[in-house]
Amino acid sequence: MIQPQMPETKHWSFTRDVENIGWLTINTPGPVNTLSREAIMELEALVSRFEELGQSGEIVGVVLLSGKDSGFIAGADVSEFDAMSDFSVLPEALKRTHALFERIENLKIPMVAGIHGFCLGGGLELALACHYRIAVNDDKTRIGFPEVNLGIFPGFGGTGRSIRQAGPVDAMQIMLTGRMLRPGAARGMNLVDKLVRHRDMLRWEGRKAVLTHKRSSEAPLVKRLMAMGPMKSYVAGKMREQAAKKARREHYPAPYALIDLFESHGDDWRAMIRGEVDAFVPLMGSPTATNLRRVFFLSEGLKKQGIKGPKFARVHVIGAGVMGGDIAAWCALRGMSVTLQDLDMARIQPALDRAKKLFRKRLKKRHQVDAAVMRLEADPTGRGVARADVVIEAVVEKLEVKQTIFSELEGKLKPGAIMATNTSSIELERIAEALKEPARLIGLHFFNPVAQLPLVEVIRSTFNSDEEIGRGAAFALAIGKSPVVVKSAPGFLVNRVLMPYMLGAVERAERGESKELLDAAAVAFGMPMGPIELMDTVGLDVGKSVATELGHPVPEGSKFAQLIASGKLGRKTGEGFYKWVDGKAQKGETPAHADLAGLGRELVKPLVDTTEVVVNEGVVANADLADIGVILGTGFAPFLGGPLKARKDGRA
Repeated sequence: MIQPQMPETKHWSFTRDVENIGWLTINTPGPVNTLSREAIMELEALVSRFEELGQSGEIVGVVLLSGKDSGFIAGADVSEFDAMSDFSVLPEALKRTHALFERIENLKIPMVAGIHGFCLGGGLELALACHYRIAVNDDKTRIGFPEVNLGIFPGFGGTGRSIRQAGPVDAMQIMLTGRMLRPGAARGMNLVDKLVRHRDMLRWEGRKAVLTHKRSSEAPLVKRLMAMGPMKSYVAGKMREQAAKKARREHYPAPYALIDLFESHGDDWRAMIRGEVDAFVPLMGSPTATNLRRVFFLSEGLKKQGIKGPKFARVHVIGAGVMGGDIAAWCALRGMSVTLQDLDMARIQPALDRAKKLFRKRLKKRHQVDAAVMRLEADPTGRGVARADVVIEAVVEKLEVKQTIFSELEGKLKPGAIMATNTSSIELERIAEALKEPARLIGLHFFNPVAQLPLVEVIRSTFNSDEEIGRGAAFALAIGKSPVVVKSAPGFLVNRVLMPYMLGAVERAERGESKELLDAAAVAFGMPMGPIELMDTVGLDVGKSVATELGHPVPEGSKFAQLIASGKLGRKTGEGFYKWVDGKAQKGETPAHADLAGLGRELVKPLVDTTEVVVNEGVVANADLADIGVILGTGFAPFLGGPLKARKDGRA
C-alpha cells in the first residue's frame, strides 16, 4: 500500500498497515535508545503529521515500539546534560518537550506504547504521555525514574503524570528513590495497563488497543486523597523525614526540591507539570548534578575494560568465611554454578545459610530462590576446581597460606581458567613466587559487604599480560560488578586510602574524643558511615592485618589491640568499638559541635592526601579512575565527584 509522506528522521521510522494503524519505531544511534534533542525535534515533526493523518482518517492510531533488543528508551541523552544545564537553553527546551508530550496526550487518535527491556526516565515520561501502555512481563523489563541518581528529578512532565496514574505516595516513592520496578509492580501501580508474556505479542496487543480505543484510567480517589487538603503537607513532611535519613539537603537537593514541588502542586497533576521547569532548572547546573553526571560517565567507562569473548559458567571459591562465602553467594545469585571449598562442612554451612538469606531478599519468587540455592554447592574436597572457569582464593591474609594454596591449585586448573586471589593488601608478586606460571595469577579484590559494594579491584602484577587482566575485568562485569584495574602494591587503591582515614579516627578515639562525634562528622561531610563504625564493619582483625601490611602497626596496649585480643572484632562478633544488635551499631549521644562538616573534612583529609599519592605512584592509571574507585569502594561522597575532584573544587 502507498505509505503517507512523513518527515525524514534519523531516530524514528514509521509505516502504516492495511488497517490504517501507524507503527512508530524508535531506533537511535548507539546500543540503547535515548531521547536526544534531535530525537525530540524529529518526534515533534512526526506528531504534527499524526495530527493531520488522524484528522483526515488516514491513520486510526499509532503504536510506539523500540527497534532495539536492549529495551524501549533508557531516558534522555545524558551526554547532552552539561550543555543543557545552561540557564539560557534549558527552560525553553523543557517547555518545548512539555508542549510536545501534551500534544501526544491530546491526539484524537489513540497512541499506545509497547514496552520491553528498559523504560526509564524520559522514556517512561514519553510512555506516560501515551494513552495506553503494554509491557512484556519478563525479568528484563524495568520501569522507573532514575533521575535522582543524577541529582535531578523527572522534567518532561513525569512528575504530574506519574501521580495521575499511580497516586501521590507511590509515584513520589519511585521518583525519590530512583527504584526500578519489575513489570508486575509497575502494573500494580497503574503505570502500565497490560502485561504480555513475550515481546512478539506487543504488536498484536498494540493493534487491539488501537482498534478498541483503549485508554488508561487514573489512580482511584482513595489514592489521590493523600494529596488533598491538609493531608498533602502531612505527607510531604513524612517524605522529608525519610529523605533526611538517607541524604542531607545541602548534599542532595533534588529529593527536597521534588517534595517542595509536591507540597505546592501535588493535588493537581497538571499544575505539578507546569511547576517542573522552575524547580528543575536550578538542579541541572548544580555542583551535585554536575558531579553525579561525572560519576555516571566514569562508571559507564568501567564497562569498557573487559575483553570480549570469555564465557564464565562455573566458579570455584576457596575459603567460606565472610568474604569467600559472600563472593560465592553473589556469583550464584548472578546465575553461575558455584562450588565453595573449606576444610569441612562446619565451616561451609554458615556461608550457605547466609547465601539463602541473600537469595530470599534479592529474588522475589520461590523457584528463583530454589534455583540459586541449587547453583551453590558445598565442596570440601575441591573437586570443582578442575571444571571451574574462575577460581578465587579468599582465605586469611597470610602469605604462606596463600602460596601453599596456589602451588597446589596450579596443576589442577583447566587451560584458560582464571586463577585469582581476593587478597586485600599483599602484593601479587609475593604470592606468585612459588608458581611455575606466575603470570596466571591475578587479583580480584571484592569489598565487604559484597552484595552492596559494586567495586572489584582487578590487581595487575608485573607478570600479567593485558589479556589476563582483561579477562579478570570481563568476569567482574559478568557478575554485575565495576572493575577498576590497579597495580599490585601494598593495599592497592581502596585499602591504601582507607587505612590512614580509619586509623586516624581510631587514634583520636583512643585519645578520648567521642567516637559518635567522629562518625557523625564524617557523615555530615558526606561519607555513608563514619570511620569507627566502618572499622567495626570491616572487622578489627582485618583492619589490623591490612594496617600492619601497610606499615601502620596497631600499638600494643591500645583499646584497638585489647578488643582484638578479647575476640571483639566488630559487627561479625556482635561487639567491637560499638556493640551491635541486629546488624546495627548501638551508639550513645553525639556531643554538640560547632562545625560538624568541618570536622568531617578534617577527618577525611588523610584519605584525600593518600589518593593523590596513589595516583602519583601509578597505582591507578589516572585521577578519574582513582575517584571512581574510591567512590565505589568506600562510598566516598558521590555528590563531591570523588576525593581528587573535591580537592580540586576546594571542598575537601
